[in-house]
Amino acid sequence: MKHKSNIAILVLVLFLVPIFTLAQDKLGDEPEDDLGNISDDYQEHFFEALKQKGIENYKRAIVALEKCLDIDDTKPVIYFELGKNHNTLNNFGAAEEALKKAISMQPDNEWFLDELYDVYYKQDDFDNAIKTVKQLVKYHPDYKMDLATIYIQKGKYNQALKVLDELDQTLGTNEVRDQMRNTIYRETGAASDRIDNLKERIAADPNNENNHLQLIYRYSQTGKTNKAFDAAKELLEIQPESKLVHLALYKFYLDDNEIEKAILSMKLVLNTPEIDEEVKSKVLKDFLSFVEKNPKHQKDLIEATDNEDIEKNAKSLSNLGTYYLKTGDKQKALKNYKEALKQNPSDFKLLRDVILLHLELKQFKEALKQSEIALEFYPAQPILYLLNGVSNINLSVPKKAIDSLETGLDFLVENPTMERDFYMQLSEAYKLTNNNAKSKAFAIKAQAIKEQK
Repeated sequence: MKHKSNIAILVLVLFLVPIFTLAQDKLGDEPEDDLGNISDDYQEHFFEALKQKGIENYKRAIVALEKCLDIDDTKPVIYFELGKNHNTLNNFGAAEEALKKAISMQPDNEWFLDELYDVYYKQDDFDNAIKTVKQLVKYHPDYKMDLATIYIQKGKYNQALKVLDELDQTLGTNEVRDQMRNTIYRETGAASDRIDNLKERIAADPNNENNHLQLIYRYSQTGKTNKAFDAAKELLEIQPESKLVHLALYKFYLDDNEIEKAILSMKLVLNTPEIDEEVKSKVLKDFLSFVEKNPKHQKDLIEATDNEDIEKNAKSLSNLGTYYLKTGDKQKALKNYKEALKQNPSDFKLLRDVILLHLELKQFKEALKQSEIALEFYPAQPILYLLNGVSNINLSVPKKAIDSLETGLDFLVENPTMERDFYMQLSEAYKLTNNNAKSKAFAIKAQAIKEQK
């Protein structure tokens, strides 16, 4: 069975793509071309039709099939093949007529019905598609998903929900059908219906963590913070070992000024391997913001983040680096920035900040090496030439410093502050070569820019 390419336009791709990959499970093998006793001419035309369809020459395939009909018009498979070729060419009227003829001869043939279903879909003829898919549901319940999809497109939301309920009762809930439900609730604005559905699920299966988490999220989304907090506490009571609930709890605890509980929840989140690193980075950002305002809890932050066994993504490491830089702990800031750089080696801001910290910590060899790496990524960035020049000056390699600084000046555009820095460093570099005249000239240029401010 081949499903509809235009379905992505009709309903959310997110949940429709998986639906239509079920086609081969719904239908068995395609009907065999059992033609019975036929003449040689008939057989020749039929296999010519199959050959032409195989090389995508559908018009010639149709001509060959019509020759078959001229000889014997009692074989439903000929009408089926004729319908498929017309459908491929978007000759929908002819396709429908041929397929209906095939179905009239074999009303219970699922392949015939499915092809007709495809014809209606391509034309956005959802009323006829519904009629056809209802017939298919008798043979394969999986088609109920298609039926729910059409109902959503037609705006028949109650019918769609009824079908989804039937599927949930038979198969259990799943993410695809939940997405379909969410589409309906979003279209109808029925947030309370969505919440009621989740509460019914929880009543039926109290140990299903996902339903509790969705309820917490829905309450939060609709501004019912107190109910969301209550729902989170209820989940924690039912499943004390739940880690995911703390993604919600830490915020509620902070808002409720239950600081110790909030810290405990944040620590649990940051130390739970099952939680996505991107999600953790958001929690860490909140933790850092909290500790900046409440420095006495820095020890808690360190306990939560200094575990070497915990994986952190580049964003988390960068945020930690920025935090430690603000607190004046440059060594820890550098350590976290460098770890972040391992994950994102071409990140310009990280490269620049690592070089600057190496310079501030008087680690000039490391600064030089890092600046050279950075210039390979960004050969037109003047700041990198400036930092490279500063590194060479401090390593007493003035000629290389001068080359780098003069190159960087060529890339500089309308940045008086950085231009002044370049002149000051060139003055220092030339002083190291005992070229006092040039050293003084660049010092005068730097001073002139300063006086213009």
